[in-house]
Amino acid sequence: MPEPFRIYNTLDRRIEDFVPEESGRVGLYVCGMTVYDHAHIGHGRFLVVFDAFVRYLRHRGWQVTYVRNYTDIDDKIIVRAIEKGEDPIAYAQYFIDCFREDAAALGLMAPDHEPRVTGSMASIQEMIGRLVASGHAYESEGSVWFEVARADGYGKLSGQKVDETRSADDAAGKRAPADFALWKAAKEGEPAWPSPWGPGRPGWHIECSAMSRDCLGETFDIHGGGLDLVFPHHENEIAQSECANGRPYARYWMHNGLLTMASGQKMGKSLGNVINIRDLLQSYPAEVLRLYYLQNHYRSPLPWSPEALPSVLGMLARLYEARETARSMTGSEPADRVAAELGEDALRVLELARGFAGRFLAALDDDFNTPQALGIAFELARAVNRFANHKKAKKRGGSIAAEALAAFDLVAATLGLLDALPEDFQEEVKAKRLASLGLERPEVEDAMRRREEARAARDFAQADAIRLEMEARGVLIMDTPEGPRWRLRLAD
Repeated sequence: MPEPFRIYNTLDRRIEDFVPEESGRVGLYVCGMTVYDHAHIGHGRFLVVFDAFVRYLRHRGWQVTYVRNYTDIDDKIIVRAIEKGEDPIAYAQYFIDCFREDAAALGLMAPDHEPRVTGSMASIQEMIGRLVASGHAYESEGSVWFEVARADGYGKLSGQKVDETRSADDAAGKRAPADFALWKAAKEGEPAWPSPWGPGRPGWHIECSAMSRDCLGETFDIHGGGLDLVFPHHENEIAQSECANGRPYARYWMHNGLLTMASGQKMGKSLGNVINIRDLLQSYPAEVLRLYYLQNHYRSPLPWSPEALPSVLGMLARLYEARETARSMTGSEPADRVAAELGEDALRVLELARGFAGRFLAALDDDFNTPQALGIAFELARAVNRFANHKKAKKRGGSIAAEALAAFDLVAATLGLLDALPEDFQEEVKAKRLASLGLERPEVEDAMRRREEARAARDFAQADAIRLEMEARGVLIMDTPEGPRWRLRLAD
């Protein structure tokens, strides 16, 4: 049986024991991208949070069906495409292709289903037809409107009141300010699909109700997305789905906090304050951005600061370097005996490593508390590095290190961190971060050559001066049995 967990349910405003619709299975629907531009680092937060959440659930034994949609026809897509003189459908496809490149670069798993609005027209129209037939929606001048006043319990997710609500949708024939569009009558020059109410296209909210039902059924376990979607999008999804299906919609609602700028604004393309994922990944490995998101609790707001990324890079490097240190230890004596003989630091590593899985997973089981879980990982990394200072650790610490390595493997399996080999991580950092230090690879290689020439001439003072100069600039030169090597100083 899968391991139980607790999750904050936005619907009930409390942390609850998760009880699945079907034993051992989790159906998860996450509102995905409206593809009218590149994905930015605000999008990256929900993408990484739910990617890590799925990894964790699967590690804990749950059979997860993960659905993330594309909105590939929308007002913003049409406006952008017309401005550029392009076909809106082709324009959306271009940005779907770009998003898939970004998702791969970010190390995201592919969802089990990626439905699109343009591929779900029959389901969307069938659901609208149900709402019209039940009296929860009305037709007017080629559009169909959901009548909010007829939805019992409207506002239960967001706390909004019907008589204080005004939908952004507006057109002739709308009866009340809160009513929102299920089907929009065609406008000249815009893509349109035939329907029982005339040519047109779907409203925003009905799309996810139809696509989630197609992939997960009328009632499913968890609906996810950014906190900015609680109202009106998710509130309207609940109303139309429960009126159409006559049964509860999503049983748990999981919302991540937003990435905010120094001004307190959320990051958004309409606000002109975005940093695209693909641009940031030119300067930093993807795992740095992943750790930046996961070091904070998913429900908390996350202030964006580019100055924080070098610090996060150093944090990630400490994990990689501790794992590399552990891998370098040899010896197969029983761990308990070695720890008893080598003393306090060895005993501490063994204690933390053996208790790691229980503590680490308990943190994730409690509302997916990634900062607490990562704190436990950093605690172990510090202990490994202290133990490595013991003169006998390298030759006798192998059995202790093996237990620490199992802990680091758990971090990789559940959170998608520490996925690279240390040397691959270093090479990626070298390739992306030298420029930030005001260095180029030929300059580093020239320093290495000059140092070797000084050593060959027995001018050790000059050799040390070169080494110290490069160290001050962030480059560590190391002498190994295979010859001199260099690496960037990533952790202080």
